[in-house]
Amino acid sequence: MSENVKKEKAPKAPKIETTKRKRLSLKQRENMMGYIFILPWIIGTAIFVIRPLGQSFHFALSNVRMTPMGRQVTPVGILNFTQILQEDVTFPTELVAYLMRTVLATPVIVVFALIIALLLNSKIKGKGFFRLIFFLPVIIASGPVMEQLVSQGAGSIPSMNTSAISSLIGFLPDFLEEAIMGLFENIVMYLWYSGIQILIFLAAVQKIDTSLYEAAKIDGGSTWECFWKITLPTIKNMTLLNVVYTIIFLSNNEQNTIIETIKDAMFGTTGSKGYGYASAMAWLYAVIVTFLVLVFAAALMLKKDAYAKQVKKAKQEMRHQERLAKKLKRKGIRYAKQEARRAGKPVKAQR
Repeated sequence: MSENVKKEKAPKAPKIETTKRKRLSLKQRENMMGYIFILPWIIGTAIFVIRPLGQSFHFALSNVRMTPMGRQVTPVGILNFTQILQEDVTFPTELVAYLMRTVLATPVIVVFALIIALLLNSKIKGKGFFRLIFFLPVIIASGPVMEQLVSQGAGSIPSMNTSAISSLIGFLPDFLEEAIMGLFENIVMYLWYSGIQILIFLAAVQKIDTSLYEAAKIDGGSTWECFWKITLPTIKNMTLLNVVYTIIFLSNNEQNTIIETIKDAMFGTTGSKGYGYASAMAWLYAVIVTFLVLVFAAALMLKKDAYAKQVKKAKQEMRHQERLAKKLKRKGIRYAKQEARRAGKPVKAQR
């Protein structure tokens, strides 16, 4: 009896709880590394972009004057915006011209960059030299060099060579005819702007698995069919990236007249122009640029690939079948337990 009491009073050994560390999946680790790489950009945006944007919007709703006593900010509401749209003659016209010019120039630059990238990806001799040639304008033709080239007419085609085009599109409205003629006259300069886009497309094309082309050719697919059904859907995201980059570049380069107009309004002293008026002009311009980016993004991303739809549908069907199989398995386990209880047999724990 005493031995049993001693056994009952004996302290139990503490249980050592083992905690399993949850290992991150490969996708989670890659996402974490991506966030680490873009962390400097996020910090820089928070410090150098968000605050100036807020201050610029505050200026756009105010009348800002620089006096010997300091900066005077007087809230005026949307007066600057209404004055631009109702009284300013040049700025709305320049916005419409910019819109037409960018809508026409962006597809030309992106398509030209895609064609050159496909040619540079083919088996030709001296590919490195040709890549250097097409990228050189990005380094050389920028800043003061670009201004000198444009002033000397190196970035445009002589008007005598575009007279035939002008006669062909003479039936179009004046603003559309001017935009198309401006595109042809400055076609050389626009092609100089395609160096970055060529590199992006070249990197995207080189990432495509060659086995896809081999399988398509075995099934009888031509080069044209491979381009439309393999190359274009695969580089769709890079196409959108190039479109956005091209729009932003054309909107902020040194040849954009709207930037000069905003600068003149900012440092002007006549009338009601000033920092507030220029900030309102900049915000209207930013709205137009954002709208243009959204339109191009919608045109590229809303149309989904038919093969992607089939893959998505197949994955949904597989998940549905897996849920149905689990449901049937649970029902089978419950039924087996019920039968075992009726027969008086011990019920085994099943996982």
